[in-house]
Amino acid sequence: MSRNPEIMSDRSATAERASPGDTVEGMDVLSDAVTGMRTGLPHASRTRLRAPWGVRFRPQQGAGFHVMLRGRCVLVPVRGEPLELTPGDMVFLPRELGHGIADAITTPLAEAFAGGGDGPETEMLCGAYRLDQARLHPLLTELPDVMRIPATDALRGAIDLLDRELGAAPGPGSDAAAAALLDVLLLYMLRAWYESRPGDETTGWGAALRDPQIMEALRAMHQRPEHPWTVQSLAALAGLSRTAFAQRFAATVGSPPLTYLTWWRMTRAARLLRDSDLPLRSVADRTGYATEFAFAKAFKREYGTAPGRYRGMSDAG
Repeated sequence: MSRNPEIMSDRSATAERASPGDTVEGMDVLSDAVTGMRTGLPHASRTRLRAPWGVRFRPQQGAGFHVMLRGRCVLVPVRGEPLELTPGDMVFLPRELGHGIADAITTPLAEAFAGGGDGPETEMLCGAYRLDQARLHPLLTELPDVMRIPATDALRGAIDLLDRELGAAPGPGSDAAAAALLDVLLLYMLRAWYESRPGDETTGWGAALRDPQIMEALRAMHQRPEHPWTVQSLAALAGLSRTAFAQRFAATVGSPPLTYLTWWRMTRAARLLRDSDLPLRSVADRTGYATEFAFAKAFKREYGTAPGRYRGMSDAG
């Protein structure tokens, strides 16, 4: 059976998922985190409105972003204070709890973008990513509900390119270009956020991403989840004693090394089941289980259902 994602034909851009059979060799942990959580195709569009205008975004299983190109607006989260956005501002909402945006705080919010009036014009890029909120990567769970992203050179470059591809007259290959840019943009947003964190952090993923010894172990687990890793072998890879490694890993990542390894193996297994036709035996091999039975038992413990049934549910959805 074919599992090729559809590509939208309108001005919204969709990003194709990477082939689940591809190796993760060379991918960093941030890329894996995004890839492992995705459950569908992200999209983006370019919007131009004249005041007064306002729209409400309902809660959804995913994350969203807004980039201000021209004009100004107010973002109204379900929790916290309204946030004024001006040209160049970018916000990322890692857990789409619902929010509103409008030309002014007093403007009523509609259920969809409307034409607006004859007031000042606002132009923005808006996008959304479908993520499995039940299995968010730990590095996303610690993020605030609304993040004002620092405007790095890399981000500005990606935004300019995406804006061009979503323009009124997209050129040949625009669908593919915009699809790739959406994935790049998400990674750049997360990178910019974590790179802006205080350098003296000792706990949390901000600290983990700056710790070369912990990152050495994380990359090994991500690149070779099928390997029979132990705390001792991971500690040796990181150049630390077993006790020092285990304590530092738990303090930064938020869980013991082998607990995180199991979480990553199951996340990857779910993606393989959802996005590929690999037999269960092969999925077990690629996620570090000696037998199909051992894999099925671990998977059911994690997801509450057998892997074959999970794959059927994914097909139906």
